[in-house]
Amino acid sequence: MKWIGKWKNQYGSVLEITSVTDNMVTGTFRTALSDSGFYGNEIPVCGFCQGDCIGISGGGMTGSGDMLVTYTGLLRGDTLQTIWLVVNDAAKLPQQDEESPRLIKQNWWKAVMVNSDTFERVQNTQAPSGA
Repeated sequence: MKWIGKWKNQYGSVLEITSVTDNMVTGTFRTALSDSGFYGNEIPVCGFCQGDCIGISGGGMTGSGDMLVTYTGLLRGDTLQTIWLVVNDAAKLPQQDEESPRLIKQNWWKAVMVNSDTFERVQNTQAPSGA
């Protein structure tokens, strides 16, 4: 299975694809970026692949509200080029005195981020042929 294994992007974040069944993909994602709401968490991801195309999503509750990430990409050799979209439901208000930080709902225009990442296969993580 060409998708099974660990993939690391240019920032050190890791996408691990653990299963592909009938073009359905499952795995986990762990960001290396400390300024991400997902930092410190391994989030489950799922999606679909068709040939060399893939689309996967994952999410959860973070310190700054509910958050989802979606990657859509194209495989070429051991390189996975992706576009990602993150939707973040809320933002933290700065603390006032001894108060705990409060969350406020984001406006649509501020809740979405889009960018691209390049993942490279981490060597020796691909399942053997026929697996």
